[in-house]
Amino acid sequence: MTAKECIKGRRSIRKFEDKPVPHELLAQIIETASFAPSWKNTQIARYIAVEGEMKNKLAKLTTIFPGNGIIMEHAPMVIALTVVKGRCGFERDGSYSTFRGDTWQMFDAGVAAEAFCLAAYEQGIGSVVMGLFDQKEASDLLEIPENQDLVALIPIGYPAESPVAPKRKTVEDLLSFK
Repeated sequence: MTAKECIKGRRSIRKFEDKPVPHELLAQIIETASFAPSWKNTQIARYIAVEGEMKNKLAKLTTIFPGNGIIMEHAPMVIALTVVKGRCGFERDGSYSTFRGDTWQMFDAGVAAEAFCLAAYEQGIGSVVMGLFDQKEASDLLEIPENQDLVALIPIGYPAESPVAPKRKTVEDLLSFK
């Protein structure tokens, strides 16, 4: 599969087969995703695989958008994506390297999430990135260390649907030259 095929073929999957994701396959996906670029190679992304009863408890923490909980309940696994705080966008003395301050870590989290989802897609695993959940309660449930922030939940599994790509903006709408 070419990069173009992977990028154009990957869709957000919200329905999954009732089939577990092998832990060895997940390890391969994480190994590939670990090559995502990051600020000064800080590699701040961390992944927690959540299954079984813990996954079901996590799904109940989506009252902001209950549909996300239903998707998580029916997924065989949910990946909790966290980032190590205080590294991305900073210098060793604690000062900011960029005017974006400490918000640069969300850029790296997004890059890591996309790398993970593309690596999963290449292996036949579907995914959808979710940001609507009770962050504090989910962090407490998963016992996220103080030095990390929980930024996304990613239900994964073998797809039970094949959504078509939504309409895309034209290159003329997206690209300008100066």
